[in-house]
Amino acid sequence: MTKKKTPGTKSTGSVEKGRGGLHQAKISTPAQMRDGIESLPLRTYTEQAYLNYSMYVILDRALPHLGDGLKPVQRRIVYAMSELGLSATAKFKKSARTVGDVLGKFHPHGDTACYDAMVLMAQEFSYRYPLVDGQGNFGSADDPKSFAAMRYTESRLSAYAQVLLQEIDQGTVDWKPNFDGTMNEPTILPARLPNILLNGAMGIAVGMTTDIPPHNLREVAAACIRLLEEPTADNRALCEHIKGPDFPTRAEIITPIKEIRRIYTEGIGSVKMRATYEVEDGNIIVTALPYQTSGSKVLEQIAAQMQAKKLPMLEDLRDESDHENPTRLVLVPKTKRIEADEVMLHLFSTTDLERNYRINLNVIGLDGRPQVKDLKTLLSEWLEFRTQTVTRRLSYRLEKVLDRLHILDGYLVAFLNMDEVIAIIRHNDDPKQALVNRFKISERQADAILELKLRQIARMEEIKIKGERDELNQERDELQKILESNRRLKTLIRNEILADAEKYGDKRRSPIVDRKAAQIIDANVLTPAEPMTVVLSEKGWVRAAKGHDIDPKSLSYKAGDAFLCAAKGRNTQVAIFLDNTGRTYSLVAQGLPSARGQGEPLSGRLTPPSGAEFVGVMMGQDEDLFVIASDAGYGFVTQLINTQTKNKSGKTILNLPNGAKPLLPQAIGALDQSYLAMLSNEGRLLMVAMKELPELGKGRGIRLMNIPPARVVSREEYMMGMAVLNKRQSLAVEVGQKVKILTWKELQEYLGECGKRGLKLPRGMQAAVRISAVVEIS
Repeated sequence: MTKKKTPGTKSTGSVEKGRGGLHQAKISTPAQMRDGIESLPLRTYTEQAYLNYSMYVILDRALPHLGDGLKPVQRRIVYAMSELGLSATAKFKKSARTVGDVLGKFHPHGDTACYDAMVLMAQEFSYRYPLVDGQGNFGSADDPKSFAAMRYTESRLSAYAQVLLQEIDQGTVDWKPNFDGTMNEPTILPARLPNILLNGAMGIAVGMTTDIPPHNLREVAAACIRLLEEPTADNRALCEHIKGPDFPTRAEIITPIKEIRRIYTEGIGSVKMRATYEVEDGNIIVTALPYQTSGSKVLEQIAAQMQAKKLPMLEDLRDESDHENPTRLVLVPKTKRIEADEVMLHLFSTTDLERNYRINLNVIGLDGRPQVKDLKTLLSEWLEFRTQTVTRRLSYRLEKVLDRLHILDGYLVAFLNMDEVIAIIRHNDDPKQALVNRFKISERQADAILELKLRQIARMEEIKIKGERDELNQERDELQKILESNRRLKTLIRNEILADAEKYGDKRRSPIVDRKAAQIIDANVLTPAEPMTVVLSEKGWVRAAKGHDIDPKSLSYKAGDAFLCAAKGRNTQVAIFLDNTGRTYSLVAQGLPSARGQGEPLSGRLTPPSGAEFVGVMMGQDEDLFVIASDAGYGFVTQLINTQTKNKSGKTILNLPNGAKPLLPQAIGALDQSYLAMLSNEGRLLMVAMKELPELGKGRGIRLMNIPPARVVSREEYMMGMAVLNKRQSLAVEVGQKVKILTWKELQEYLGECGKRGLKLPRGMQAAVRISAVVEIS
């Protein structure tokens, strides 16, 4: 990389980061010179270019200055409008005129960005104390970007803008050349109040951001006065006056007071705002929205939930906002028995009716460096800035007073010797020097005398001159006393802050209250409970059908697949699937594919072990009891909630002996009145009282039926199935295509204890393949 430069050493700017923020450091890099061209390594050049750009963005574009709380473009807009005479009492002028002056004189950038900044300062819903008074379409709280083009709107400065401009021509600020050097512009505006806190600021620079919320003028003024009178006051003492941010909306700040104080101590954090509402004739009326929240967007979010059947308690919603009620969103519940507070807590959690706002008190301080400051540091530095500004203003005025007194002394000389002065002027080629020599006055006084017109000399009266001189002498003495006394200077600053607070201040808009945390209503509560049947196929495909009256076996299955089992429950419940490794998996029934199709493979939603196959499905209430058993004859009772898991890989519930497989779980009704029937492949049947089985969370369980382990491993003998029934039910035994029924009276001989081998079924039933309980006997 090469560029023209005189021979020498190249200094590149770098950035050092610390508690004090960023500042420019010097890195000396030897430059190679050849034929008057300087050569730099590409790495050095790019580092220098990037750092220069970074410092420009940080200091001259994105971050506000602590003194007036403005970014350069905002400062230039306000100053340009004052130069155009657009005070709060002046006639409106086209916004395009202001933008043109700003771009042509001070800010050579895009007109869109400049106009956007100007509009923002005019929006009452964006600025706590607007700096611009707009006429025309300057956007709405519902859509801040809906403002009209600058050729249509008109604007002027607001009354509050005088806080920034009132002292600009009183020697209070430094001036610098504009971008083309044809005129000067102020480096900062002499703010009479800490606008940095009153209107806040947002900005994104390189490697840093600023997020300063607006505050209440009276509260900030009270904190400034407290700090003036008590310099040792800490952040906690200042927070007695500044309760927290005060946004231009009547929504509530629900962040705890302790957390707000911590934010002001550290200079960083976040606050939470929540919409306010009231109940009117059974309807929920939202009366205020959080800062920069769109009512139409909130209604869209609520409507989306209603369409998704996630808000069954709401029947209708509408926007009744008008000029008298800027925010009035009406939510109509289905019945008056619905708790409005519960509905709103859910909406606070799922919509923009509650929002978080970051706080980062990062500003450019009086030392010209950006830094995250706590509340006391920020106010202390602003008071220092204000003290310097007032001192410069008083010194400037004192110089003007002394200069005027000096001229008045010359006027008195001219008045007392009027005829001689006129004669000197008439007859001398150099009257100025003659006056100086004759009356021993200064050249400044002589010039003032010579500039007087004859009619003014004729009207000059000694009493008037002496009266003005006495007033100026008194003002001079007052100015000197204030400048020589810190106490008087603080008193003056205090009185001016109080006067401005009285003139421009208002009551807090955003109340700070303690509220219950937002909470999403359980989906089971939101979704209407409807009967549902979950069907599982032999190949592990799942689907769900509405109602309990369907015949799962009659559904269509893929080639080579067939019905395995089904579970009846509600769409708000969880379906629990069991695989042949003894692991269970959970899926919400409502989210399963419809039974109108052939379903989906469970392996697409879950991640079972390689080679695992699904063998059963369960549904019910969390406290419902199920029998979990293996075909090795071991099992136990467990609550359904013990089988639930959010892990897609499932969790192990049943420990399987070598060679064993799980059986289809069976639901239990009344534990004390239920019996477990168990069938082996040898045609043996055993019935035991359900109360003999242990209730476990997981494990292998106890021996339910005596089957030798070796015969299980070789698959010579094993349990084929089990069924739960009571004394009012019979047992259906499937033998081939036939079903034979054993009544409760016939089942008595098969009753026994856990761990027995069971009795052989009659010869015609020993080839049974499945058993199940049948409907109650009438």
